[in-house]
Amino acid sequence: MHSILLPIRGGLEHFSTFSLGLVGTGWAIGFVASCFMAPRIVHQVGHIRAFAASAAAAAVIVLLNAMIVTPLSWILLRIFSGFVLAACFMIIESWLNERATNENRGTIFGVYMTITYVAIVVGQMLVAVGDPARDTSFMVGAIFFCLALLPLSLSRAAAPQPLAGVTLDLKRLFQNSPVGFVATLLVGVANGAFGTLGPLFGFQMGLGTAHIATLMSIAIIAGALIQMPAGRLSDRFDRRFMIGGAALLASIIGMGIAVFAPHNPIVLSLAFALYGGTSYALYSLAVAHANDFASDLSFVQVSSGLLLLYGIGTMVGPLVASGTMESFGPQGLFVTTAVAHFAMAIFSVYRTTRRAPPPQHERETFSAVPSPRMLTPQTAVLQPDPEELPPAPEPEEVSETEAPQEDGSDDATGETPSKAGGDKTKETEATP
Repeated sequence: MHSILLPIRGGLEHFSTFSLGLVGTGWAIGFVASCFMAPRIVHQVGHIRAFAASAAAAAVIVLLNAMIVTPLSWILLRIFSGFVLAACFMIIESWLNERATNENRGTIFGVYMTITYVAIVVGQMLVAVGDPARDTSFMVGAIFFCLALLPLSLSRAAAPQPLAGVTLDLKRLFQNSPVGFVATLLVGVANGAFGTLGPLFGFQMGLGTAHIATLMSIAIIAGALIQMPAGRLSDRFDRRFMIGGAALLASIIGMGIAVFAPHNPIVLSLAFALYGGTSYALYSLAVAHANDFASDLSFVQVSSGLLLLYGIGTMVGPLVASGTMESFGPQGLFVTTAVAHFAMAIFSVYRTTRRAPPPQHERETFSAVPSPRMLTPQTAVLQPDPEELPPAPEPEEVSETEAPQEDGSDDATGETPSKAGGDKTKETEATP
């Protein structure tokens, strides 16, 4: 709700585009910093107290946004907002992880992601109901934060284990998968710019609040719908070509929006749907590709590390895009995203000439991950490891020479082969 409200209200208050870009960067700084610091806070005071303090602080911050309407105050408040909201998400996700088992983890993760998508879209559409020039929407946001306190504060359930600490080894991530590294960073640049300044693009184009909220929601919904088809294709082909193809399409669509600047509602909605479908699928493809090569890193290490790398990109994207918009007008936003996506496409295709794809039987099964703007490293802990998902065996299609042993051992060595995502011991039970 406030990711759309703040840029629109800032436009009404005649904030500079660069100032609003700094507001988005402030959110990313606070969010990433919290991923490192929140586990220590939770360890000291406990989950319930940490969540209560974070949600209460979020409500106060939102009200202060309405009371003190200056660029500097909004930038500082947005840093604290990103910090406390990341803490809230990490606590929620760690609680879910504590209750999840290998049997229901996929269901819990799917329901959690569905709720996240629905909440984001509903929150954005709520902006269309109110008047951004008034303070009512800020008050509604504060009410929601206060309501979020009730379930956890009144719960009698035992608190989960302390949050796991977060580490970021950029050198190791790059060595593991250069394409995953570069693609994730550039996706962060593009999505950070679009998520922060997309509403401002609509405002400067003269669109109404309802139209802006609809366009941003269409992009998110299209991104959610296209992930699984794109992922299934990437399971069959070299994921780097899929990343390069999707990035190239996103670049072409973004540049088309920048050059033609369509005002027709139907054309603009279609353009945003195509852009969201291609751009929001890239992060999941990058994570899947990185895990294909993660021979000595666990699924959680790779996913959480890439998520933090994405956060670094979201710090840069709004700053670059705001400068481009000040030079070229609102279309400058999509010039920025087009350049980022084109660079991603070129690098992904280039890497196909430098490194062979992993064998088909060693590749991870694709697992959809939504836009990580609202996700934390704890999400990677909650997300089911594709390697641990039960396979769908098709014995009639397996030749005798390639058929695996019943105990999963290799014919020649008798040792269980190591797959991407780190060495893991699996025990099988005898079945009648």
